[in-house]
This record gives sequence, C-alpha cells and structure tokens, in this order.
Amino acid sequence: MCSVKGSPGVTTACVALAARWPDAEQPVVVETDPAGGDLLARWRLELSPGLVSLAAAARRTAEPGLVWQHTQRLPGGLPVVAGPAGARQAHGALHALTNAPLPVLRSAADRAGVVVIADCGQIGPDSAALPVLRSADVMLLLARARDDALAHVATRWEEATRWSHRSCFVLVGDGYPSAEISAELGIEVLGRIPEDAKGAGAWSGQPGSRTRPGRSAMGRVMAELAARVSTRSRAPSAGEHVPPTPSRRGDVHPVPGQIPSVSSPNGMPR
Repeated sequence: MCSVKGSPGVTTACVALAARWPDAEQPVVVETDPAGGDLLARWRLELSPGLVSLAAAARRTAEPGLVWQHTQRLPGGLPVVAGPAGARQAHGALHALTNAPLPVLRSAADRAGVVVIADCGQIGPDSAALPVLRSADVMLLLARARDDALAHVATRWEEATRWSHRSCFVLVGDGYPSAEISAELGIEVLGRIPEDAKGAGAWSGQPGSRTRPGRSAMGRVMAELAARVSTRSRAPSAGEHVPPTPSRRGDVHPVPGQIPSVSSPNGMPR
C-alpha cells in the first residue's frame, strides 16, 4: 500500500486492512516506509524487535519464518513489524532488507495462510520501497478525491503500473464521486475509504478511543476491500501465466512462540 503525494492515511489503512482480512489467512503488517514509521509512536512499541532487527537477521539467515521472529503485537494481537521513526535509519534498514540474499518478505508471503501487508508510504522515482512493490501480488495506491491529489495520480499512474503487475487504485474520503474520477482518469477505482474520524482513530491507536473499529463505517468498508484484494491476489493479471499453487488457506505454522494467540481471527477487536 502506498501513495504518490500527501498523507491519505496509508499506515492506518494498512492496519485496518490487516485487521479486517478474511479469517482463513493470517496477516502481518510490515512498515517499509523509507521516510520512517508511525507504529512505534502510535502504539508505544519498542524499536526492537522490528524492521531494523529483521534487516540485520536477513543478512545471516533466510529461514521461512524469519518475519515472525521480529513482530510485536498491537492491542488484540495483530502482529506488526514496526519501522524506526527516523528516515535515515528506516532507509538503511529497508535497503539492507531488500538487498538480502533472499527476498524475506516475499518468502513470508509465499507461506500457506500468510499475508504480508507492507506500508510503503509515499513513493518517489528512487524510493527504497520500490523493490517491495515490485515483488507484491497487489499494489494499492491511495489518494484523496480532491483536485490536487488526483492531479498527481493522473500524471504518475502510468509509472505506477510499472511498479507492480497488478496495480489498484483506492480513494480516500469525501470529494468527487468515484464513478466520475474513474471515467475522467480512465482508472478503475477498487474501493473508497470513507471519512470516519472515530473509526480511523481506533485503528491508529488514538488515546481514549472507545469506538469498536470493526463496527465503524471504515471497518465495514475495509472488510469489503480486504475481500476484493484477497481475490485479486490469487487471480492472474493480464497476459500472466500462473502455474497451479497450493491453496493459501489453512492454519499458519509459525516459528515457535512468535505468532501470538489473538482475541479475534486477525488480531484486532471487532
């Protein structure tokens, strides 16, 4: 998940998407934003384990369950790999991770029943997160439905389609109607995340939030979006031949002690 301009709420959307993912699969959120992560501050997590320790470990080993050894849990149990807040440290960790001997995130996502949701932040031509996008099953580009944000999407969508073989466009908040934007830009709108301050506050760890996020307007939409993305991730893209692979459904078999028991199937309150 990424953006090309501004702050449409990529990190919050990643957490919400993971928490509302179909129950048969276990998601993990990984902060791969070169500008620095937000999860540490929002949820008062520790720097380690996280992206920095994962990148260091990836230089020494490529065991399939490596990602799970570097997760922390949000309230309710959703596993996350938090990135450092500082841009220099985040960029260094991401560069080390994407240049490891084997693609750690791709290996994790290829395990049966596992879904890796990467928060790539704002993407530029030389972003250190581009290798993550290029290896992803689906890329979700988020933008607000306003003139300034849509102008950047219009000028960069062709470029964005080269980042991923399955690029999808998601609108955020109020503004122009989705059908009008789709017709004007010639881009399918996969979904639209509503303006929902209370729901977004619950998903982003806002102190004192009493909203049950799964029952919020944002929670309902994110469940629908997660189902669509899950389906698209398994469908061949145009001109792509995909050989038969084992189903991703089923139980997750983690490294001992690393995937926690959770209070709901995907680890966030409903």
